Amino acid sequence: MGVTFSSKGMLLVATPPLTDPNFDRTVIYLLEHTDDGAVGVVLNRPLMEDAPGELYAWTHLMSEPSTLFAGGPVDEEALIALARLEGAIDGSWSQVTDGLGSIDLMLDPDEVAQQVLALRVFRGYSGWGPLQLDDELAEGSWMVLPAELSDVFCDDPDHLWRTVLRRQGGRLAWVANAPDDLSSN
Repeated sequence: MGVTFSSKGMLLVATPPLTDPNFDRTVIYLLEHTDDGAVGVVLNRPLMEDAPGELYAWTHLMSEPSTLFAGGPVDEEALIALARLEGAIDGSWSQVTDGLGSIDLMLDPDEVAQQVLALRVFRGYSGWGPLQLDDELAEGSWMVLPAELSDVFCDDPDHLWRTVLRRQGGRLAWVANAPDDLSSN
């Protein structure tokens, strides 16, 4: 049985308490979700480290907080950049959803677009093998929720998990108030 619904361009929001510390209270933006697996980046784990020197041309374009983010535990040396662009140049980016895509950081900014409107750079990514994410979804480890462009470039990533849940309303908004340690409830 294959993927019944692709969650590409959606948010994966960890249900509390997710026992894997890599993903506890994370918000992940899914870049791809097919029968072959899924790839995403964690939106709410700023690293508070400067970008490596080879990214000097991009650092002034990074959205606040202008730091690298931990995209996930897979290939932590890989750098993935998501951007909103005006006047994107063909071949310089790969569109994920309307208005958002990944860009090639080896190019100069003027080779990518007329203007970079927002930029977030991630160290590493989150990955799942064939149907692994679908199994985790069936177990209830994740909630799949609509993404807003502002989520990817959120200037307050420490509160993003709660913010995304609160805007859902109803019972999901209640989950936003769950204590970090459920035994203290």
